[in-house]
Amino acid sequence: MSTRASVVTSQVIAIRPGRPLAGAVTVDGSKNAALPLIAAAATFLRPVRLDNVPASSDVQTLLGLLRQAGWNTTHPGSDTRTLLVRPGKTVPAPNDLGDTASSIRASYYLVPALIALYGRARLPWPGGCRIGDRGMEQHFKVYEAFGDRVLVDDHGYVVEARKAVPGTVSLVLPFRSRGATVVALLRAVVAGTPLRLGQPNLSPEVLGIVNALTSVGYECRAGDRVLTLVPPPSVPGDTPVWKVPGDKIEAGTLACAVAATGGTARIEGVHGPDVAPLVAALHRMGIPTATEGEALVVHGRDSRPTGRPLRAMASLAPGGLDADFEPPLLGLALGFPGTHLFSDPINPGRHSNLIPQLVRMGGEITELSSTECRFTGPQRLTGAGVEATDIRTGSALMVAGLTARGVTTLGRVDQIRRGHADLPGKLLSLGADICEVTP
Repeated sequence: MSTRASVVTSQVIAIRPGRPLAGAVTVDGSKNAALPLIAAAATFLRPVRLDNVPASSDVQTLLGLLRQAGWNTTHPGSDTRTLLVRPGKTVPAPNDLGDTASSIRASYYLVPALIALYGRARLPWPGGCRIGDRGMEQHFKVYEAFGDRVLVDDHGYVVEARKAVPGTVSLVLPFRSRGATVVALLRAVVAGTPLRLGQPNLSPEVLGIVNALTSVGYECRAGDRVLTLVPPPSVPGDTPVWKVPGDKIEAGTLACAVAATGGTARIEGVHGPDVAPLVAALHRMGIPTATEGEALVVHGRDSRPTGRPLRAMASLAPGGLDADFEPPLLGLALGFPGTHLFSDPINPGRHSNLIPQLVRMGGEITELSSTECRFTGPQRLTGAGVEATDIRTGSALMVAGLTARGVTTLGRVDQIRRGHADLPGKLLSLGADICEVTP
C-alpha cells in the first residue's frame, strides 16, 4: 500500500502476519465521546468550539444532520480537527431527518437540541451496527420526567415539549444507560432545571459532558449512586472550548494488535484511567503494559503468558470493562493459553456477529448463550474472507488477521470507518502487513 489515502478509500483490505508491530502512533479523538459533545454544543444555541474532533463517518453523519436541522458547523482555520458549532438562520422545524438519521445510533442525542430550537423533535428509530436491541424506553422515561410528550409509531418517535416540571427533576434509571444519562443532562440544560439522576452511567464519555458543563458554570456532582446538575445563574459570554478526549477503544485495539504480534509500541493521546480495565486484562494474560501520562505503552516482546483464564465481562458499572474493549481482547486471547470466558450482556447481538467470522478462520469457540462464549487457547487461525458486520467486529478481525496463517481479507471496511477514520493506516504505520485489494 503506497499511501494513507489508499487505505481510507478502500472497501476491502488484506492482512498478513509479519514482523512484530513497533513504533509510536497517536489515536484520534473518540467517536463515542465526540457525538454527545457535539450534541451538547448544539443544545446551547450559541457558538461552541470543539477540538480534537475525529473524522470518523458517524461523526460526519451527525454533523450533516445538524446542518440539515438548522445549525452551522465549520472548521475555522486549517485544522480540520477543530469544529465550531453554532445556530444558523431560522429554518422551519424539520418534520423528519430521514434515512440519514436512521443510519446511526447517535441520532437520539439530537433530541434535546431540537427541543431547544423548535420545541419538538421527530426522528426515525436509531440504526448503525447490528449488535442487538436498540430500545429507547429509558430515553422516553427521561423526557416524560421533564413533562414532555412522547409519541411512537413504526417509523420512529416524536418528543414534544409541554409544560415544564417545576423544581428539580428526579428519576432513577433501571440500568446505567450511557445514552439515557447523556440526554438527561442535555434535557436539563434546555429546561434550565436542576437534575437528580439515580444510577447514572459514569463512563468517560458521560464525564466528558459533565466536565464540559462544569466549565461553563454548571454545578455537577457525579457519584456512583446519584448524579446531580444545577444550572448557573448565567452562562459566560465567551465561546466555550471543549476538547474531545483521545479514543480509548482505538488505543485498546492497537494495544491488542501490538500484543498479538509480540511487538512493543507507544500509543499516544489516551487518558490513562480510561484504559485501566484493558490494562488489567493484558496484565492477567502476562503482557507488560503501562500508562505513562497520556500514553499507553505495550511491551509485547516481553510477554510471559500466564495461562490464567481471562474473564472479560463487559459492564456498565463504574470502572467496569467497556463493552467495546471486549472484541479486540477476544481476538487477542485466542492466541494465549488458558480457558477464557467472554461476556457482553450490553450488546446481545455482537457475539453472533463476531464468532462466526472467527470460526471461518478456524477458531474453536463455544457459545454458552447469546451473550457468553468460552474457548481454550492458544489457537492458530488461518486467513479467510471475513466481514466487518459492525465496528468492533471489524477491529477484532484485524487483530486476529495479524497472526493468522496466510491472508485474511476483510470486507465492509466502511463499518470500521464509522468509528475510526483510519485504523488500518495506524496499523500500517506500526509495521503491519496490510494493504487494499480489489473487491
